[in-house]
Amino acid sequence: MTETKIETIDAYIEQFKPEIREHLFKIRALIHATAPEATERMSWQMPTFYFHGNLVHFAVQSKHIGFYPGPDGISAFAHEFKDLKYSKGAVQFPLNKPIPYDLIQRITAFRYQQNLDDSLKK
Repeated sequence: MTETKIETIDAYIEQFKPEIREHLFKIRALIHATAPEATERMSWQMPTFYFHGNLVHFAVQSKHIGFYPGPDGISAFAHEFKDLKYSKGAVQFPLNKPIPYDLIQRITAFRYQQNLDDSLKK
């Protein structure tokens, strides 16, 4: 049995129930508003935003939305992850609780500035 490869973020979002799609559309719009020069792509079958390298990714799991800003994005905001599961490069936002869109925006802004600064050093 072969799995269908999802080619676009639109196709990724459309596979979920409306209440999940609403969160994903908001996260996508928030990332674009925060990092307008970022381009979209699918990477590891996850929506990915690219700006001078990977910026952030997100993915739906059975009980949460995973947000993947990389190790620097996690370590800079880990003190705000009260009651959230997180690892070196990811944080989980449970679907049964309000999604912290402001936190996603601030992490994305941090990563955007970090990637911009790194690109200027090259």
